[in-house]
Amino acid sequence: MTERRLCRVTFLPDGRTADVRLGTSLLDAAKRAKAPVRTRCGGVAGCLMCKVKVDGAQSVGALTEPTPAERHKLGPLLAEGTRLSCQARVKADVTATIPEDPLKAAIRKKMAERADDELW
Repeated sequence: MTERRLCRVTFLPDGRTADVRLGTSLLDAAKRAKAPVRTRCGGVAGCLMCKVKVDGAQSVGALTEPTPAERHKLGPLLAEGTRLSCQARVKADVTATIPEDPLKAAIRKKMAERADDELW
């Protein structure tokens, strides 16, 4: 009987992890880890919302090569370690950083501005 190889995928900044089979997409790994990766297109590289950042050196051996759709959509961002989680598939243990949700970032910024306001 052959051993099924599992890969550990860690999602930052929350540190959530999932052990997944080889070839699992980062998006499916995120769902398994209950990590908040946004998507709207259902995983077909259409919406670009599922971007994650992976250390460039680590991603070389840990993820599949970028798909043509990723190359087209991300262009120079690929060199910075940005990948589409719906397209990148796991080959080894990997850590991916999920960017802050733009709406949450805007709210956090407004709250910080109000905290500095002496009227409050």
